[in-house]
Amino acid sequence: MGLFKRGQTWWMRFTYKGRRVRKSTETDDKKLAERIYHKILGEIAEGKWFERLPGEEKTFRDMIGKYLYEHVPKLRAGRSCKGYIKNLKAFFDDYILTEITPKVIAEYKTKRRNDGVGPASINRELATMKKAFNLALKEWEWVKDNPVKKVSMEKEPPGRVRYLTDEEFERLYNACSIWLQPIVLVARHTGMRKENILSLKWEQIDLTRRIILLEKTKNNERLVIPLNNTLMEMFRRLSKVRHIRSSYVFCKPDGKRYVEVKTSFKKALNKSGITNFRFHDLRHCFASALVQRGADLYEVQRLLGHKSHAMTQRYAHLAPENLRKAVLRLDEKESEKIFSTNLAQSGVEATNQNG
Repeated sequence: MGLFKRGQTWWMRFTYKGRRVRKSTETDDKKLAERIYHKILGEIAEGKWFERLPGEEKTFRDMIGKYLYEHVPKLRAGRSCKGYIKNLKAFFDDYILTEITPKVIAEYKTKRRNDGVGPASINRELATMKKAFNLALKEWEWVKDNPVKKVSMEKEPPGRVRYLTDEEFERLYNACSIWLQPIVLVARHTGMRKENILSLKWEQIDLTRRIILLEKTKNNERLVIPLNNTLMEMFRRLSKVRHIRSSYVFCKPDGKRYVEVKTSFKKALNKSGITNFRFHDLRHCFASALVQRGADLYEVQRLLGHKSHAMTQRYAHLAPENLRKAVLRLDEKESEKIFSTNLAQSGVEATNQNG
């Protein structure tokens, strides 16, 4: 008989359309389990049994709750993800999973737009929902498909590019507190994200090879960042006064790392008279300075750790001279070839005329 026990509950195993199926009878009574088992075998023989997935009974609340408990803690952007989930729950919470269709999701998008929410935020919420459904499909086997995949994403405007001139950065740097200055300098000269900088440890810095090694970035990829002379000098100086009981490069007197620099950075902005600028924009300063000094976009993409060139393309307009130089390289050989051909043709014509 195809009955077996798991704990106190009886389970059944049988073959349906050539596939082995295991299902709980949801009872610890063996006789009742036998009746349930034989009933299903009879329905299969008569063609009346259809496999039901848990998603026909599970709600969105069940799915997103499981996702929140099992997977969100693993994410670097877990706090942002919780915000997206809060918005999704307000709309989908009581929906049975099989009731969530592309049409319903499109209605959600419309509602969010009417609420004044921007395309980027809507896309992040849909991406979170899509990930949860993928897990429900592939790992939990709750549903047969992912309805979010059939819904188009919102068109996002070009990414913001706000950067400082060299003079503005100097003003900002001088306005920073002494402990904040090296943090700002690293952001300006590496393009690293704030969290990577604040969590930086001495073991990640190799002054012999002149690199910073990030084992895990926002894109979950390893990134090696070369150090220029400015940062080499700064890290050598900091290494001489590093905290004896802390591995963090930037830490408080008690050895604990800085968690946030928002308040101090805002004070520096006010003091320097710089407006409409965020700490993350120092990453744009790094990229913009590279492009304006002749670096090509592929090099910038590698240094920033972008997965695709689309993100880096926002800096292309800063390098018209680089594009002009690229075109002028064609002159080096073509003009010589054309000049030689014209000269040869002139010689032939002169010979013909003299003959």
